[in-house]
Amino acid sequence: MQNVPTLYGPVTRSQFEKAAQIRLLVCDVDGVLSNGLIYMGNNGEELKTFCTRDGAGMRALLNAGIEIAIITGRNSRIVSDRMKSLGVAHVVQGADKKLPHFEALLAKLGLTAEQAAYMGDDTIDLPVMAACGLGIAVADAHPLVLSRADMVTRLGGGMGAVREVCDLILQAQGHDDYQPEASV
Repeated sequence: MQNVPTLYGPVTRSQFEKAAQIRLLVCDVDGVLSNGLIYMGNNGEELKTFCTRDGAGMRALLNAGIEIAIITGRNSRIVSDRMKSLGVAHVVQGADKKLPHFEALLAKLGLTAEQAAYMGDDTIDLPVMAACGLGIAVADAHPLVLSRADMVTRLGGGMGAVREVCDLILQAQGHDDYQPEASV
């Protein structure tokens, strides 16, 4: 199958064509938008790191009219605050089973599963990855997730993997001229 050149290297024609159909990008948080490490302070405070390039890519997708949602197994005010700062309106936390939340989101937005991409890193993400149009594993995902993904990013979780996917979707949909915001 013929490959298509992208900013991050070639992807298959099938991956590129699937990216062209995406109207919703759904991401896990820990291990996808962050590197999966959680820093705990003596007083119980929790810290996470987020990549500003991911934020810029997410804003570019939103500006292009593509929805973004978060479905994560943990609850964290940090996640709520970060998504609010980016303009992400669809945030589900504390999801021990993610597929029902994904299906409800599709119904709410009037989209089909084929119009959605999902980025995950661990086995809890597999049901949604199997149900959506483009299931994406970050480069440092669990081996089982890597083996079942439609696509694997070149970059790791919290290290620009989400930006990589945002750029692919934008390129596949003809938004080659976008100017992402810096440091968001």
